[in-house]
Amino acid sequence: MMKKENEVKEIKDIEKSLIKTYRRDIFRKFIKACKEYELIQDGDKIAVAISGGKDSLTLAKLMQELKRHRQVDFSLEFIAMDPGYIKENSDNLLYNCKKLGIPVKLYKSDIFEVAEKLTNGDSPCYMCARMRRGNLYSKAKELGCNKLALGHHFNDVIETILLNIIFAGDYKTMMPKLKAQNFSDMELIRPMYLVKEEAIIRFMKSTGLNPLDCACTVTKKKSGNKRYYVKELVKSLLKENENADINILRSSENVNLGQILGYKNKGQKHLFTEFYE
Repeated sequence: MMKKENEVKEIKDIEKSLIKTYRRDIFRKFIKACKEYELIQDGDKIAVAISGGKDSLTLAKLMQELKRHRQVDFSLEFIAMDPGYIKENSDNLLYNCKKLGIPVKLYKSDIFEVAEKLTNGDSPCYMCARMRRGNLYSKAKELGCNKLALGHHFNDVIETILLNIIFAGDYKTMMPKLKAQNFSDMELIRPMYLVKEEAIIRFMKSTGLNPLDCACTVTKKKSGNKRYYVKELVKSLLKENENADINILRSSENVNLGQILGYKNKGQKHLFTEFYE
């Protein structure tokens, strides 16, 4: 259910809190990721994907603030795909964007329905995510954009590392940017790469808005969900070591090639025996 009008902060107060109250925990980390990973350049036209959740709404405001402060000369489009939401959820998405001053362009698709059919309703999340990504790329391209910005954050990144290690026997992470494979001259960027989820939660609560959680009409199950399991695992690790989460991220940039059994590069696997002397 949507919040009442008088419970929601004014746009100017929300924007002020983002760059002042949440400057250390959100804004600075957002700026650091943009600069360190070279995510935004002069002349870019960036489509910001909005699902209606806390992450994408926060990203949209950060991108607006970056443009307002003119640190880089770029333009923005805000796109929201309705993959089959019930009316209450699509109304909620539009309401939140309006209260945040985000000029979103909402368009419909049938991805929920198609993903369920293709997977027979058995854990359609992966299929849905892939289809949504392709659909967003297509819309961004149609609008003349060269980049698509998604609201993945620090916790998504470290959870992906652990998911790959534990369930796939693979070491890889969610990259801060990558070239689109099926859309020429398109790039995906993740400007909130260094922003922790708990800060996003606090910021969104402070606005008085009620963002969408999982608006999927197919499955809501958490039990058996591997990402949920890893999220809980990280919480337990932090009880033992307060730096466990940042150390997981640092491990992805501190790989010692002289002390691993092997690695893959461009699809080719190499074992340490090739270089052993």
